[in-house]
This record gives sequence, C-alpha cells and structure tokens, in this order.
Amino acid sequence: MSQPVALITGCSSGIGRALAETFQGAGYRVWATARREEDVAELNRAGFQGVRLDVNDEAAVTSLAERLQREVGGLDLLINNAGYGAMGPLLDAGSEGLRRQFETNVFAVVGLTRALFPLLRARRGLVVNIGSVSGLLVTPFAGAYCASKAALHALNEALRLELAPFAIEVLEVQPGAIASQFGANASRAMDSLVDRDSPWWPLRRFIQARAAASQDNPTPAAELARLLLAAVQRQPRPRLLRVGNGSRALPLLARWLPSALLDKVLKKRFGLDGRL
Repeated sequence: MSQPVALITGCSSGIGRALAETFQGAGYRVWATARREEDVAELNRAGFQGVRLDVNDEAAVTSLAERLQREVGGLDLLINNAGYGAMGPLLDAGSEGLRRQFETNVFAVVGLTRALFPLLRARRGLVVNIGSVSGLLVTPFAGAYCASKAALHALNEALRLELAPFAIEVLEVQPGAIASQFGANASRAMDSLVDRDSPWWPLRRFIQARAAASQDNPTPAAELARLLLAAVQRQPRPRLLRVGNGSRALPLLARWLPSALLDKVLKKRFGLDGRL
C-alpha cells in the first residue's frame, strides 16, 4: 500500500504540531500548514511537508489543492485544526469581530474541505474537525468563540451525513483544556479589544481569566494527538472524541444543570452578579 497522506492545518505549535508529529510517527506523509514563513521553515526542518497557508485565503487554498493533486493524487486525512479564540464582550468586538471569528473557525473549514473533496473522495478519506466543548457550554466573554464552535458542530453533523455516500467519514474532536498557545494568543487579542472606554473595563480581570481558562490544568497536546490517532485507526471509528480537562464535565453541566442555576454560577464566576 502507498504511504497515507494527511493534511493538518495550524501546525506552528500546540495541538497542530503535536498532531503532525504523532501522525508522522504513525507512518503518514504529513503536509503541515502554518501562516508564517519561519514556522513553515521549521516544519520542513522537522521532516514534514511544510506549506504556507492562510486558511482564509481562497487563492492559497485552491493552489494547495492543485499542488496536492499534482504531487499526490489523493488525500487520506484532513484535520481542520487552524483556529483562534476571540475573547471579550460581544458588543465590544461588534459584528466585525464576530465575522472575523467565523471566517477562520467556520467558513475556512468548509472552504478547505470543499477544495479538497475530490482528493478525499479518491482515497475514501477522513475529515477531522477540531471543535471545542465551548460550543456546548457558552460562557461570558467568549461569545464569538463559543458561537463559532457551536456552528462548527452543526456543520460537522451535516458534513458527516452528506459525505457518507462518497465513503468519506467525518469525526469531530471537542477538546477541553489542552496545553497550547491558545490562552496566550487569546489574552493578547483581549488586551487590544478591551480598553478604558469599554463599559466592561471594570471587569477586565474576569475577561482575562476567561481568555486564559484553556490553560487551567491543561492536558498535554501530545495526549490529544495520541487519542485521536487511536480513534482514526479504530474500526468502526467514533463520530465524536472528547479529550482534555473539562471535556466531559462541562457538556454534562450544560445538559443537566438547570439554566437558572448555571446562569447564577457563571455570573458569579465572571463578576456579572453586580451592577456596573
């Protein structure tokens, strides 16, 4: 059999880099994407097929699909990992902030999967979408991010059914807290958004805490990668994989805790139980 081929987005660090290393170690030829040239160079030095890709750049996505067609002719595994978390009050970010969040976390997933569909069909491949338990348990100061992951969950369900006739499987990963640069990146973005003119300025320490929440007792990214590889190799494959601190408890809270009680808990946790 020919060497299986995987394309993984967002591989500069954290979950993406761990996935690239794990699947390469399992015998995959890994095409690993990143946005910055220096990160692509590092990926190439590590033995991956490093590719510069901004998932929001339609021309770059088309070019990558054409290159894969020429050089490989098919794709066994697509992992849509690239994404980020927009943290802060929804009204501070406004519609433009919400649009940017959805462009990367939602629209780009559909766009890349669409571009690579013929390659996945040729190999009866697998699509893995990295979601989040934040799509199930919505918290204050992460509304845009939670909404994007809830949308991704719905799209994942539709894709799973629509791709079934082509023998393409779809698997969603809903991580909890995973060790990565996610929290640091979210904190930097929050600092640029919430300024002294914001009505929520007095609550900035709570907003900062939400931005950093993904790094509260995090599970190593390598553990997520190991469990995903095991799920990919399993037959039949699961439809959903939850990994990381909080990945099981938080969905249960969202499902079973009375909404009034959940509101009370979240308001107290994020300083929203008083008046500004």
